[in-house]
Amino acid sequence: MAMQKTGSLFLLLALLGLWLVPPSSGQNQRFQRFLRQHVEPSSEGGDSTYCNQMMHRRRMTVPRCKPVNTFIHEDIWNINSICRTTNIRCKNGQMNCHEGIMKTTDCRATGGSTSPNCRYRAMTRTRHVVIACEDSMPVHFDG
Repeated sequence: MAMQKTGSLFLLLALLGLWLVPPSSGQNQRFQRFLRQHVEPSSEGGDSTYCNQMMHRRRMTVPRCKPVNTFIHEDIWNINSICRTTNIRCKNGQMNCHEGIMKTTDCRATGGSTSPNCRYRAMTRTRHVVIACEDSMPVHFDG
């Protein structure tokens, strides 16, 4: 329980930090969405129960089940450090992606699950991730 509070504190501090150096409105929204969808530093990940709960809590089961989502189990400062690595090509062809190694949980919707009762299977591991950044801030999980 203390770890969940610590993770929530990290997210809160990251969001409050946006007020100190405000990015553009669009970038701010993309960063906040990235945090909501992908950052979970207070957990090591887990099984399908973890994915089912997190996908619901993070509002990715309405209006439809998001087919795939990755949670990164690192603090936002470690994730931000990826933005300072060498640029690589993103899936969309832009050159604002960066890669690093992170602890993750991939959540994949199981066949036949429907909104809002989406069901997911989990795979937790340490792996290469690719993140798109704007102005040294993560804004999109690319793979």
